[in-house]
Amino acid sequence: MSRASVVTTGLVALAVLTAGGCDSGPDRKPAAADGPAVIAPGEPGEANRTLSAEEAADQRSENDSPNSADVSYVRMMIEHHTQALVMTELVPKRAESSKVKRIAERVAAGQKPEIEAMKGWLKSYGKPLQAERHEHATMPGMATEAQLKKLRAAGGKAFDHLFLTLMTTHHQGAITMATDAKGQGNNIRVEEMADEVIAQQTSEITRMRDML
Repeated sequence: MSRASVVTTGLVALAVLTAGGCDSGPDRKPAAADGPAVIAPGEPGEANRTLSAEEAADQRSENDSPNSADVSYVRMMIEHHTQALVMTELVPKRAESSKVKRIAERVAAGQKPEIEAMKGWLKSYGKPLQAERHEHATMPGMATEAQLKKLRAAGGKAFDHLFLTLMTTHHQGAITMATDAKGQGNNIRVEEMADEVIAQQTSEITRMRDML
């Protein structure tokens, strides 16, 4: 083999190795991981859009302006939390168990500041506390008027059991709402508040189930 052929062969091999090194180097941008499509709710009057998981992440990193799902979640969760406080206010005079009294105090202590934080969030974006049309009829976990009436009339162990049952269901509904908000919303602060709801209320569900 001539000297020129050897040089040419070596250069080709070097080019192949260099190309391979570039493909496997740490700076190579990985292919986007496959993920489920995300439905992105539009602003009022706008159609929803279907985004890939990567597109949804890119959109949020570029602009976390709240969409209709964020606003709806915050409004509904304020009302949802408010009903929980109505239930906890009955506990001091009607409950028998000291454990029930403590869990009620814990619920109230957690949800009162969350309500204020959510009201502040709405105000910061110039959103009214209530929508023009009522959108809260299908909130999961909400106690009915009949159930609240029964709770107000109960006392002692019967009250304890009913309170724990209703509040557990109420918490499960809040977790469902928060999970939906994380998947449909766009605002980072709303996602953080939803994470707080999920963590706090999951812990409280465990405590209440242990009391039943």
